[in-house]
Amino acid sequence: MQKILKINDNDNLIVALKDLKKGESVTWQNDTYVLSTDIPAKHKFTTQGVNIDDILYLYGLPVAKATVKIDKGAMITTQNVKHYAAEVNLDNRTYNWAPPDISKWQNKTFNGIIRDDGRVGTANYWLIIPLVFCQNRNVLKLQEALATPLGYKQTSYDQITKNLLGCHSSDPKETNSNRPFSHIDGIRALTVNSGCGGTANDSISLCKILAAYADHPNVAGITVFALGCEKAQVSLFDEQLKLRNPNFNKPYLFFRQQEWQNEEEMMALAIKQTFEKLTAANQIVRQPVSLSKLKLGVKCGGSDGFSGISANPTMGIVSDIVVALGGASGLAEFPELCGAEGDMVTRCLKKEDKIHFLDLMDRYETQAKLCNASIADNPSPGNIKDGLITDAIKSIGAAKKGGHAPISAVCDYGDPMAETGLSLVCTPGNDVEAVTGQVAAGANIVIFSTGLGTPTGNPIVPVIKIATNSTTATKLSSMIDFDCGPVIDGASLQSMADELLELVIKVASHEYIVKSDRLEQYDFIFWKREVSL
Repeated sequence: MQKILKINDNDNLIVALKDLKKGESVTWQNDTYVLSTDIPAKHKFTTQGVNIDDILYLYGLPVAKATVKIDKGAMITTQNVKHYAAEVNLDNRTYNWAPPDISKWQNKTFNGIIRDDGRVGTANYWLIIPLVFCQNRNVLKLQEALATPLGYKQTSYDQITKNLLGCHSSDPKETNSNRPFSHIDGIRALTVNSGCGGTANDSISLCKILAAYADHPNVAGITVFALGCEKAQVSLFDEQLKLRNPNFNKPYLFFRQQEWQNEEEMMALAIKQTFEKLTAANQIVRQPVSLSKLKLGVKCGGSDGFSGISANPTMGIVSDIVVALGGASGLAEFPELCGAEGDMVTRCLKKEDKIHFLDLMDRYETQAKLCNASIADNPSPGNIKDGLITDAIKSIGAAKKGGHAPISAVCDYGDPMAETGLSLVCTPGNDVEAVTGQVAAGANIVIFSTGLGTPTGNPIVPVIKIATNSTTATKLSSMIDFDCGPVIDGASLQSMADELLELVIKVASHEYIVKSDRLEQYDFIFWKREVSL
């Protein structure tokens, strides 16, 4: 196994692929370096002596500025460098992209859900929605009342308690194999922490996201609960639903609790009417559709020093293939584009998108400064421990998820992404807030890299968890769907991308159930636009 990696010929930083000791000699091509400090795996060391204010480069781009003198062969740390990124140029240079060879994939299909308007989903769920946090209990009670007896329960932790009590029942997997609604993939529910007690703008934004989920092609129909006095009134939700899709025609049930004297009666009717609607939803059968109907969300979380080397560029190749086939991809997490702005601006096809992207980034930074913070503060303690020392190092590696395709659109939180091509989708770095936003933008499958591990999932869109290293893939096998660790050992990015796209097709066809769904990790957090890095 190679001990070190110089990513770009112009770099003056090198990545340690394994733990290295002070005094050890390591060689890259014809250059030998004697290490002046210990270098843990995933961290970076200098190829030359560095003076105060010298710029350090990784991926061929500036990622840090020295705050003290650094010896040749020494590790960079938060004590000797700070975040630095090059100035952004708004010139009208033409971005040239050579699309990947897609001949292998052009005639391939996945078994998708075709809605009345021609949009394609990767799942067929009934969705239960609260308009305010005080309806979360009713939403979850309705889900429980339907999902468990209809065979959609995935976890069986209650069986452990039953066994302790000496009670033994049938394996839930046997129940799941005899579902009465065989073409419905699940009964899913959202819970919210808003809808009342916030600003009017928060309620509008919440309804915008809830409407996007209701309209999503992975959703067959909705049951909506309100209390009655909340700010997020059903009229506001209906208005946002009409803005999202003037021709919305899915089954839609609504219950306002303050109109009922008896909660039990309301819930009984909600169960009965939702059950009746499931019969029609069950008539939808999967059909072969082109891979051009895939709309990816590309995301990372719990990143490490290998993220930008293994999993993220692998995902980027998959993203480029899907875009070249006529599909769509959405790159989110604007705090993790801090330091990569120059590349993003260069790739925008339209000048108005360049300006819109920089405006969204500037608004984000302005909000952060009001809280005595900066979006450059994004790296978490776990990121830093595993070699992501500055936000530019993290961001440029994170941006690899978006491949090299030109950028077709720049979208604010909850706005629909472009039907084809790569979009920039404004979200925080926060895993769940970001995935929530990508799904609201229209992603019908999310591919998600992690170096440290995260169970993040979504209620209506499958989230494929991709490990950047084999240690995490093995240790957290109950969370991880795909291992990009072989790249660190010398496997080609292209071969990894081919394997990953095959898995994407299986997931989109419901032939493979992602680990987050098996864990019932149905996460939904609406971003209220406060500072979230």
